Amino acid sequence: MPNPPRLRGSVAWLPTAALTALAASLTGCSKAVVLNPAGDIASQQGHMVVQATLLMLIIIVPVIALTLWFAWKYRQNNQNNTEEDYDPDWHHSTTLELVIWTVPLLIIIALGALTWIGTHKLDPYRPLDRVSATKPLEPQSTPMVVQVVAMDWKWLFFYPEQGIATVNELAAPVDRPILFKLTATSTMNAFYVADLAGMIYAMPGMQTELNAVINKPGVYPGIASHYSGSGFSGMTFKFHGLSQGDFEQWVAKNKAEGKPLDKATYLNLVKPSERDPVQRFASVEEGLYDKVLNRCVEEGKMCMHHMMSIDERGGEAFMKAQGLNLPQDVCTVDNAGQIVAALEARHATVYDRTLSRQ
Repeated sequence: MPNPPRLRGSVAWLPTAALTALAASLTGCSKAVVLNPAGDIASQQGHMVVQATLLMLIIIVPVIALTLWFAWKYRQNNQNNTEEDYDPDWHHSTTLELVIWTVPLLIIIALGALTWIGTHKLDPYRPLDRVSATKPLEPQSTPMVVQVVAMDWKWLFFYPEQGIATVNELAAPVDRPILFKLTATSTMNAFYVADLAGMIYAMPGMQTELNAVINKPGVYPGIASHYSGSGFSGMTFKFHGLSQGDFEQWVAKNKAEGKPLDKATYLNLVKPSERDPVQRFASVEEGLYDKVLNRCVEEGKMCMHHMMSIDERGGEAFMKAQGLNLPQDVCTVDNAGQIVAALEARHATVYDRTLSRQ
């Protein structure tokens, strides 16, 4: 199924680092997760936070020290002060000016370089080039795809490789790259597992991506880090980092205990609800995630990528050239299948051309 144009999630790691650290502390974490995560991408982000902090302390520490020293030296009751310390005609020192301007300039250049390199290296769309600092990525390794849907107020996870889906529970094998593809049903939200990687937005009708890896087995908290309404505080999930054998058992458990996830089940699931328990689905109707992304799960509703293809080719003029009538409401047109058939028979879709460029 084709996708509409993606919203490329930009992550300004340094400005958001302090916010993510604060968010982690507010969630009651027993440790500074941002600086001691279990995933390589999050670990690299943590190192950037430390490096940036140390660079800024080069200015902050001397300024604080000098402020305290000046306050002590020139206090009113300092009997050691003499008239020689007072020089009302002093107005310039080349040495002092060089220190005042050169040191901050060098720090700004270093921070800029660190930010530029880190922002590109840790681009959420960039495939991983290593598993960890000590383990390279094997050439034949392929990422496990997880399709994420942010709902009101719960998380739905599709596992296309395994053919299953879950609500409010996420799992992945240790040391295997993960490619998250994220969208939302109605309200913009942000997916965040502090041990895994930085925050990434999910928006209706758009798809963002996040490449990450978990390096240590364990259970890690995941949250919605963007306010989205009354059920926001309960929109949490657990991320399980498992060995390959344990992950296969987890998949088998979902297939044994779960039920089918089809369009009817999804339309019931998408209704707003709060603090939902974990739900498991043993199978998923083919193409359901793409219909969610293109906002056409409901019967008779035209998908966004088809609508955009028609618009790109001239809209009404294109349809008339195919011998079709322009519907009054393309979202509920009965002959949507006929329009789509004409598009697929005579023209390549926007999505096909996007794939060929990749």
